[in-house]
Amino acid sequence: MTRSIDGYYSALFSGRAGEGSYNGPRSWVFTSATLGDNDSLSWFCEPLGLSGAQTQVVESPFDHARQAALWVPSSLPQPSDPMHTQRLTHEVLPWVKDLGGRTLFLTTSLRALEAAANAFRDALQDSDIAVLVQGEDPKPRLLARFADPNPHSGAILVASVSFWEGVDMPGDMLQMVVLDKLPFPVPDDPVGKARAQRFEAEGESAFSRHSLPATAVALKQGAGRLIRTETDRGLLVIGDTRLMRSSYGSRLRAALPPMRVLTQPEQASAWVQSLVTLNAP
Repeated sequence: MTRSIDGYYSALFSGRAGEGSYNGPRSWVFTSATLGDNDSLSWFCEPLGLSGAQTQVVESPFDHARQAALWVPSSLPQPSDPMHTQRLTHEVLPWVKDLGGRTLFLTTSLRALEAAANAFRDALQDSDIAVLVQGEDPKPRLLARFADPNPHSGAILVASVSFWEGVDMPGDMLQMVVLDKLPFPVPDDPVGKARAQRFEAEGESAFSRHSLPATAVALKQGAGRLIRTETDRGLLVIGDTRLMRSSYGSRLRAALPPMRVLTQPEQASAWVQSLVTLNAP
């Protein structure tokens, strides 16, 4: 038997998903680490029309305040500055060397990915740290090489959107995650444009109702690459001063795990050195 997508949707919500009909109670359970950034999980529920859904947010088993720290370099230029990526790579380069790689550098665009990859290759060409770049090998191969970078002593993986989620590198193989910018939705996405237009037509802010929640969820996904088990420790670097200085920054910070926030470069360096100590044989 074949059925169209509309047919499956209708059957799901009418109780006729099988060969016969069923008019009894129906329920569906959706679970994920990133269904939204508020208790109502509106980012997920509203587009599906689940206005009456029961929601529950379960606390993480990880002690993020002990296991992780957040550093937002205050000296970086605005994300729109052509020198932004170069300045950010320069900022984290000493820590990449100290950690012997163990770094995932995530960008929000392919242009930034190329710029970061070139910067790291130039800076690390005489080191034992491999620079792995999205697009130069299939994703599974890149992750395997990152986990076992022989003959190199370590690796940094530079990647873009497809690596912000679904990447699991537990233990000390990954100790620093760098997000180059806040991951705002691309303005030309057809679905996003349609939702934004609907909110504006209803007299609401498309930024508050669509862009900001989507950014919060994507930020959670990227940050979630860092701490994967109860024993992991690491540093999250977000190269976007808007997180700390903008009017909407507090909402985005609230979407992040409750990790320690470092306010001085010396604190960030000391945190990295504590990670280096963990790596000592």
